[in-house]
Amino acid sequence: VRLVESGGGLVQPGGSLRLSCAASGFTFSSADMSWYRQAPGKERELVATINTFYSPLNYADSVKGRFTISRANDKNTVYLQMNSLKPEDTAMYYCKTTWKIVAYWGQGTQVTVSS
Repeated sequence: VRLVESGGGLVQPGGSLRLSCAASGFTFSSADMSWYRQAPGKERELVATINTFYSPLNYADSVKGRFTISRANDKNTVYLQMNSLKPEDTAMYYCKTTWKIVAYWGQGTQVTVSS
C-alpha cells in the first residue's frame, strides 16, 4: 500500500488549496479514505473521511463549510478542497486508509496559511 500526498504550499488567509492523495497497492474503491492533520505541538486530528459510496463523513467542526473531501475511483485518488483558509489551518496534512485491518499513512504535505 502506498499513499502519496501533494498540493500543499504557502497560501494567504482566505485563499484556497486542493490536496491530492494518490493511492496504490490495494483496491481503492473498496476502502474508506481519510485526511488528518497535525500542527506543531498538537496531536494529529481527523479532518474528514469519505466512504466507498462517495459519502463524506466526519468533518472536523473546525473545517465544516470550508473543506470538502472527494474521491475519484478511476484515478485512485482522494482530494481535499480547502477554501477560506485560516492561519490555524497550518499543519502537515496526511492521507490515511485502513486495509485488511492495517492502517496506512502517507508522508504528508505541508500547508502553511500566512500573510
